[in-house]
Amino acid sequence: MRNILLATAAILFATNAFAADPTEPVKKVMDITVKNWSGEADDWKYIFDEDLLTTLFSKAFVAQYREASKKPASDVESGDKGDPFGYDVVTNSQDGCPLQDISITPAPAEDGVTDVTVKFKLWACMDEAEMKATVDQVNFDVIEEDGKPVINDIHRVGDEGRDSVVQEMTNIIKGE
Repeated sequence: MRNILLATAAILFATNAFAADPTEPVKKVMDITVKNWSGEADDWKYIFDEDLLTTLFSKAFVAQYREASKKPASDVESGDKGDPFGYDVVTNSQDGCPLQDISITPAPAEDGVTDVTVKFKLWACMDEAEMKATVDQVNFDVIEEDGKPVINDIHRVGDEGRDSVVQEMTNIIKGE
């Protein structure tokens, strides 16, 4: 009986030890975003560069992004891939300070989706106390695809509620 209990515990432990961490792709995106906004980055690393796009994001997100990229936010050289956004989709901004007080918190998975909440201060270098204290929130929908966690959508949370980068790409594709 003792051996059966030990074997069962070992199997459960091994299963949990190999379970994919849903925060992993979010941490990678946030590491890049923090570096980009640090003021020390030699060159801006775009979270949708091909190597990151195909390893951190779901196949559906990648397909949507590629379609939206056909309608770049600004002019590009002929044949170059365009950025459909023209701003940092994580900070929802073109301007800001080095990010501070970053927290990454996953919720329990629901229907195969883990909601990973990221909070940070984007305006901590500002003089105005209210702006300096503002905490931004971004939620990432993380799913498991091909045995690894990937980002399926990004939601910025603001005064008007929660938006969707996937919906924004749909609107870009439609020309809206």
